[in-house]
Amino acid sequence: MAEAFGLPHLPPYLDIVREKKHVKTGVSFAVSGATALDTQFFYAQGLGPLVWTNDSLSVQLGWFKKFKSSLCSTKQECDEYFKKSLFLVGEIGGNDYNYPFFVGGSIKQAQALAPLVVGAITKATSMLIEEGAMDVMVPGNLPIGCSAVYLTIFGPTSNQSDYDPRTGCLKAYNAFARYHNQQLKRSLQMQRLKYPHARITYADYYGAAMRLYHTPKRYGFKEGTLKACCGGGGPYNFNNSARCGHTGSRACSNPSAYVNWDGIHLTDAAYGHISKGLIYGRFTSPPLTSLLGN
Repeated sequence: MAEAFGLPHLPPYLDIVREKKHVKTGVSFAVSGATALDTQFFYAQGLGPLVWTNDSLSVQLGWFKKFKSSLCSTKQECDEYFKKSLFLVGEIGGNDYNYPFFVGGSIKQAQALAPLVVGAITKATSMLIEEGAMDVMVPGNLPIGCSAVYLTIFGPTSNQSDYDPRTGCLKAYNAFARYHNQQLKRSLQMQRLKYPHARITYADYYGAAMRLYHTPKRYGFKEGTLKACCGGGGPYNFNNSARCGHTGSRACSNPSAYVNWDGIHLTDAAYGHISKGLIYGRFTSPPLTSLLGN
């Protein structure tokens, strides 16, 4: 996406802090395993030891406020800078569900959690707009029922009705991803009414990704969609005791022929097609194409 807007790839914020660099073309505050909800919530639920990082969305927003002071010093200067900037809030929220799902949490419990997760994401959106953001893009969740980790942990099942016959994905978990996305879209619509001067874009990661599962060969994925390129064996090449990069795992020779990279994340090729669908296709609302000339 950065390339489409003529920008360099975004460096990690913590690298900038450590190396004392001065960057004016944007940074990434993302942290692997981060959650939309603060980690205290998960400790209260007895899930704290599972959470990979304490750098939740609110922590990342704190980093943004510190970074902002290096970009501009007056409100006028910040407004001028931010009206030419695109803020991408996520994709975040998936880990908030992953942690409870992976220890046996039910879809009903995840649905009860969704308003809290969506609330944290939209609260972050509000804060950015109040800090001066004019263009904010908020992605929805990906089709988790198609990921090798979900297919391995929650399958294989003997009940074929659990699977989408067209894609082989787990229907119930994809339905939950759509549930989260519906809640998020509804909340963002309320945000648009609250901040009519800002442009709040919903990014349909789910829809952009599902094209790859429906017609993989059209996009060059000759090795299929559900099996991970890098892993430690099993029906979907995901083995929790030999995850990608760990002893006992190996990577395929041609990752671009796979949709799934390591059982959890997609390949660079897959993300590339999703990005093109967002920038040039119909998977953002309102469309992003009008920003390309700015």
